[in-house]
Amino acid sequence: MKGKPAKKTRRVVAWMNKAEYDHVLEHLYSRDHVLQKHALHRISAWQGRFGQNTPVAVASTADLVRCQVLDNTGNLEANDLVLLYGMALVRFVNVITERKQTKIAKPLRLLARNLNIPEWVVNLRHDFTHNKLPSLKWCRKGCEFVLDWLHKEYWSRQLGGQLTEDWSHSEEEDEEDSSKRQEEIMLSRKKEIEGHKKVRELLITYEREQFQVYEELEKQGGERGVWKDASADLGWILTQIKHFAADSREILVDVLVQDGFLIPTAEQLESLDIDTSEDSVDVFSPRLPRVFHQFWLPLLKVLNSSVFINLILDRLFTELSNEPSSHRAYYIASWISEILLCNSRSELKAHRQLKTSKERIFVNRLSLPWQTLISACVNAPCPATPFLLQQILSDMDKPLPPDTQQNLLQLCSIYTQGYHGNSSSEPSDPAQPVHTLQSLQERLKASQNRDAHSSNHTPASLQVPPTVELQEKLSPDVLQERNSALRGSAWSVCTDKVPWKRYPLGKVPGQSEDTSCLMVESYLTLNVFDQQMELDQLPRHHGNRSAPLQSRGATGSDGPLWTHSDLSKLKAGLKLF
Repeated sequence: MKGKPAKKTRRVVAWMNKAEYDHVLEHLYSRDHVLQKHALHRISAWQGRFGQNTPVAVASTADLVRCQVLDNTGNLEANDLVLLYGMALVRFVNVITERKQTKIAKPLRLLARNLNIPEWVVNLRHDFTHNKLPSLKWCRKGCEFVLDWLHKEYWSRQLGGQLTEDWSHSEEEDEEDSSKRQEEIMLSRKKEIEGHKKVRELLITYEREQFQVYEELEKQGGERGVWKDASADLGWILTQIKHFAADSREILVDVLVQDGFLIPTAEQLESLDIDTSEDSVDVFSPRLPRVFHQFWLPLLKVLNSSVFINLILDRLFTELSNEPSSHRAYYIASWISEILLCNSRSELKAHRQLKTSKERIFVNRLSLPWQTLISACVNAPCPATPFLLQQILSDMDKPLPPDTQQNLLQLCSIYTQGYHGNSSSEPSDPAQPVHTLQSLQERLKASQNRDAHSSNHTPASLQVPPTVELQEKLSPDVLQERNSALRGSAWSVCTDKVPWKRYPLGKVPGQSEDTSCLMVESYLTLNVFDQQMELDQLPRHHGNRSAPLQSRGATGSDGPLWTHSDLSKLKAGLKLF
């Protein structure tokens, strides 16, 4: 189980939507004084809505941009501008670092260093408040740097959609919230570990009790798979597990699907005398051994709620999608098949008539999320996937159309390299499409058998030895015609008997794997302009002898796509090999 994520705090903002926020940001940093003035008016409206809660970064950005706008008007003297810049810069350093102060005062330089603000900016603030006023040049430089810093540390962080995040939280509050979350996560993990430990102990106790029941059954010579009713000790264990599942159902499911419980180990199978040979295991249609089914039946009957069954089916399919070992995949698929089978209409009806409901997990049919089960099944491919999918499709409350079912089963069979049992035709049937290597091999094998059968009924005088290669029979006239056509070139007609089926398409006998062998011994490159080609030899457009190329679907008013100048530049860079 994962710890609960921290609850996000929703805050009221002054801007109407993200579009307005983006426009204000763009205008502030646009260098266009008209747009900057418009952005300052919008921020003034925000401050009217925010009041004292206006983010300090927004207020500082507005103050500094206002200084730049007034500076570019040319209506103020240099001393006036220095005072304006000085007030904006002093306020920036004070309000930004003030929120990082603790009960024990820390130097401004230390606080600024932690915020990635260089020391010269703090010194500039110190000169404004205590020493001689800096020059206008340094004021403008400080303003530029601080605006870049605000854009990087505040405005850019808001562009991901987190517009309501309170950037001005103090570090102590963030650390306190972080520590609380860490404590909650640690407590949740501790509780989860304790829950896993407790439920494992309960399930191990359950297994010991069931093994004792099986040993007594063996001593008494009873029929295999027929178990007696639960004892008092087993009933107490089942009650404890049921109470645990009421609060921690997911932990119980996590432990159940581990090896040693619903997935038996080799030692457990041997103790229950279950045959594990390959002949007894069918990976394409897995079936749960009856003894192992009876072993876990009392527990599953106690936990047979709709919520628990849906949860364990989802977890089993998830485990199956993780590409487990063949042994683990077989028993996961067997449990899925068993649950689907026990919940099927026909199975429940048959056991009601035979009055054998005690041997089934469900007494009444449960409602299952069929569409979700189909998705989970096809997302967990294994040899048994067509078999499981067939069970799901055949027992849905609202079945899919037959054509859809057939197509889905065929696609599933192709993907898993297998065949579903209800296929109307065998893979070797000529009408059956070839989708896999296995079907192709079977098709070839069947074709060879048919050829061998037909050759038995063919007269010996008409049979052709299988060693004779089928070659093209060229007459002397055709051979002479082809040679004359190839005269002067490096090619000639091949009359050798070559077993072409041994060579892939594109290769010839004796060809090396190295592609460099295809290179000619000597070659040269030639610029396009070096060719003696007259423009008159090029194809003309009707009605316009020198019409340039145009884009597709372009009309005459759209203009040409390539001009003669463009074509000349292209030709100048092209070379012929």
